[in-house]
Amino acid sequence: MPESKASEPLLLSTDVLVIGGGPAATWAALSAREAGAEVILVDKGYCGTSGATAPAGTGVWYVAPDPDARAAAKASREALGGYLADHGWMDDVLEQTWTNMNRLAVGGRYPFPVDPDTGRQIRTGVQGPEYMRRMRAWIRRVGVTIFDHSPALELLTDADGQVRGAAGYHRREDRDYRITAGAVVLASGGCAFLSKALGTDVDTGDGALMAAEVGAQFSGMEFSNAYGIAPAGSTITKTAYYGFATFFHEDGRVLEGAGSLRGRSEIARALLREKVFAQLDRADAEAQQRMRLGQPNFFLQFDRRGIDPFTQRFEVDLIAEGTVRGTGGLDVVDRTCATTVGGLFAAGDAATRERICGGFTGGGSHNAAWAMSSGTWAGSGAAQFARTAGRVGHADVRGAGRVGLQPSGTGALTADEVVAAAQAELIPYDKNFIRDGARLTPALTQLDALWEAASAELGGAGALRVRSRQAAAMTAVGRWMYASALERTESRGMSKRDDHPDLDPAQHHHILSGGLDAVWTKPAPVPA
Repeated sequence: MPESKASEPLLLSTDVLVIGGGPAATWAALSAREAGAEVILVDKGYCGTSGATAPAGTGVWYVAPDPDARAAAKASREALGGYLADHGWMDDVLEQTWTNMNRLAVGGRYPFPVDPDTGRQIRTGVQGPEYMRRMRAWIRRVGVTIFDHSPALELLTDADGQVRGAAGYHRREDRDYRITAGAVVLASGGCAFLSKALGTDVDTGDGALMAAEVGAQFSGMEFSNAYGIAPAGSTITKTAYYGFATFFHEDGRVLEGAGSLRGRSEIARALLREKVFAQLDRADAEAQQRMRLGQPNFFLQFDRRGIDPFTQRFEVDLIAEGTVRGTGGLDVVDRTCATTVGGLFAAGDAATRERICGGFTGGGSHNAAWAMSSGTWAGSGAAQFARTAGRVGHADVRGAGRVGLQPSGTGALTADEVVAAAQAELIPYDKNFIRDGARLTPALTQLDALWEAASAELGGAGALRVRSRQAAAMTAVGRWMYASALERTESRGMSKRDDHPDLDPAQHHHILSGGLDAVWTKPAPVPA
């Protein structure tokens, strides 16, 4: 009996392959297509609805081209980021974001609200569902081919080690695919460790794992311990609104210091002992109205429970957001957002945001600006690389994937077991957030042992490979995070150490990391 069509892999070729489906991926696809490249985009979910941006509103680092305004915008986070940001990159991101937001209003047909006093559109933020719906429509109009529900599982490399495509799995057709390309853009998002933060279930670090398998390096992975405040039992982490909150101990006393810049640390320490409550009691009537208009889904959870968060206290929790709201990611070497591996470009949460944020989370506005700017640069850079490199045949590439894919896996260790073991080391506040070498070291030791076991025993076929790769990726990301955190023996940016509470001027540098079986770290200078 002949084999079914589903058992035969789908073989395709293109100029630029984009992996991901969020804002960085769609801007990259648009940019590459406008540069004349044929473009295929593959997304683990449905491009336009998957990822952290799609379900919520976000501000955008959109600053008018006024020298004083932009100087103030750059200065606002320099100290928070430990003075690791680069003014040249910040200037370029501010300019590209200004251009892209204006393009979004015209080419993207985004319906920005209008200021009733001036009659001008207000372009300082976007509503995620509408933004991503418009971006999907835009890239389809210009001719980008989209494959939804088609997670990439491994990168393809040629004889010279350059990245020339990817292989993956098409869920709806239960069919493998192999797409060769002149260049690849990784815009697959960050890693939130399946913590259930809204929109992040697709953000498991898959792109980081695939990049490491071809030898790419990372930067700033110690700055990946972001935690968002959320009502207990909720998934919505809109931490900016808690700037209007007072926090309380379980017995009703005010939790001192919880509203400061280091407030989340105070909340985390309290949560280790007791329940913590909040009330948005510092928002006046005008602010309340703006908040409801800006983030309607934030209030939906309260309305369903019959809670008025402005007049009633509600229990809160912290949810790990890892590199999605954190800063670390793939190191990019120039304004094309090329990685250290030929043919591979990175954008959005998959790439380090140290260039514009230093060691402190960019929050929504900076992350949104970085996504559209880095996506634009990575797309055009990949198109240029593809024009020079040309395409390759399927016989001329090989898959670089290992853990969770190779037949040597015995299957004795399941993806669920690996995920649970990794989460036990990466999600607890007293390991990842309230950091101390005495806790980081054994946690890293456990992750190293988990990686070794997964390398030998984690297996699967068909759709199970997707879960296995997610489990392996979460473990790998955690190892780069903790190795980098142990290397930085000071408190800078997001990475605060209880055993090294002060900032050390001698450690004013970036920390690079990489490796799989043997993780490595090394310092790198901050450009003057």
